[in-house]
Amino acid sequence: MKIYVPMDSAAKALGADDVADAIRREAEARGLDVTLIRNGSRGMIWLEPLVEIDRGDGREAFGPVSVEDVPALFDGRMDCLGAVEDIPFFARQTRLTFARCGVIDPLDLADYEAHGGLAGLRRAIAMTAPEIVAEVTDSGLRGRGGAGFPTGIKWKTVMEADAPQKYIVCNADEGDSGTFADRMIMEGDPFTLIEGMTIAGLGVGATRGYVYLRSEYPDAITVMNEAIRIARAKGVLGGDILGSGRAFDMQVRVGAGAYVCGEETSLLNSLEGKRGVVRAKPPLPALEGFLGRPTVVNNVISLATVPVVLEKGAQHYADFGTGRSRGTVTLQIAGNVARGGLFETAFGITLDEVVNDLAGGTRTGRPVKAVQVGGPLGAYIPVANFDAPLGYEELDAKGGLLGHAGLTVFDDSADMLHMARFAMEFCAVESCGKCTPCRIGSVRGVETIDRIARGDADAIPLLTDLCETMTDGSLCALGGFTPLPVMSALTHFPDDFATQKEAAE
Repeated sequence: MKIYVPMDSAAKALGADDVADAIRREAEARGLDVTLIRNGSRGMIWLEPLVEIDRGDGREAFGPVSVEDVPALFDGRMDCLGAVEDIPFFARQTRLTFARCGVIDPLDLADYEAHGGLAGLRRAIAMTAPEIVAEVTDSGLRGRGGAGFPTGIKWKTVMEADAPQKYIVCNADEGDSGTFADRMIMEGDPFTLIEGMTIAGLGVGATRGYVYLRSEYPDAITVMNEAIRIARAKGVLGGDILGSGRAFDMQVRVGAGAYVCGEETSLLNSLEGKRGVVRAKPPLPALEGFLGRPTVVNNVISLATVPVVLEKGAQHYADFGTGRSRGTVTLQIAGNVARGGLFETAFGITLDEVVNDLAGGTRTGRPVKAVQVGGPLGAYIPVANFDAPLGYEELDAKGGLLGHAGLTVFDDSADMLHMARFAMEFCAVESCGKCTPCRIGSVRGVETIDRIARGDADAIPLLTDLCETMTDGSLCALGGFTPLPVMSALTHFPDDFATQKEAAE
């Protein structure tokens, strides 16, 4: 009998380690031959710890499981959820990037390969560099960390650059509140990220790679380091990749957790041991990146998706999605929501379907007021715009920003003036100080919002002017996009700002 208990950070925070220990003790006490496997999370956080039991005829799911539930689990007295694949939240997904996450032992390379792993890398080894880059370009894969820049175009620039050394840098500094897809992949299917970075190296002519990982993810750091060690020992990394005579190696570098280091040039400065501040562009990192050499900087999910593209082909991946947003989007549903977690599906699904149907509305049972899409710098989308399809251009047309596809849900008790202040204060705290609009503008923005809260209606146009200045003058996304949540709150929820004036009077 095999029993699967997630070692994902979210599951562990909800008691998965204690449940795993209780299962071991109970099995020993009953004299049962049990193989305990610590897998990744399936992404249904409201069911964690989610335990799966395979008695030889398929895996059955139980959750959430507590230590006290373990005897009932063995006695057959605990309600079974059936196969995970049949749970409605999971059954409606299109899992490409996350196909193995929660299924395999994250550190078992043979298990990874048995579930399709390394097929993309083997195909890439037999291709030329231009063919690899063309495959990624034709798939329509875009960056999953922010602006959605086409991955193939970035790779082509690095491939064509003439330099004695090139680099692949994975941006794993997942600092947006309400996002956890990068962490889930690194903890639940690390070899897919290693495979994706290796393919990227073959495509652009890079032989070295770095995963820039935030210190707040200790479990991901441990898993990634061990996965790299295993991959190197098995010939997936090193000077003779899978016996091909091609070379690529990589390592983890841990950052201190500054939010601005999620911006690629700040990340590169930090990676070089410098202060994490933004660099002016040009030059682009694709031409002068890490140590002044041509560098591919991609998000975890972008790189982890590359093996799918190479295994199944560009057209297979491009067949999913809508408009210029091809493939799948990994939605991270959080906040005041009944069913939070990770949901992978083709681009084009609407916010209404995600929030009110899949996620079941708010946990409090109160009406949904807004959802913030794209992390703390994303716009607050009102219910009236929930018909918006989730795609880069489609959401932009509604005044939104898809970004990392994190969704934070709010019910009708949320004060949007308070949320606007939070966004400005977040920028003031996290600003690297490089440019004046961000460094000074965010502080003045907090002060201006506080004036509005005290009933000073004359401060509203000042806030609008300030936001325009920040948008136009900031060097990076932090200062440039902070006005987005502020202005969306003011535009879509003016009553919350007017209420402050009435309360003061």
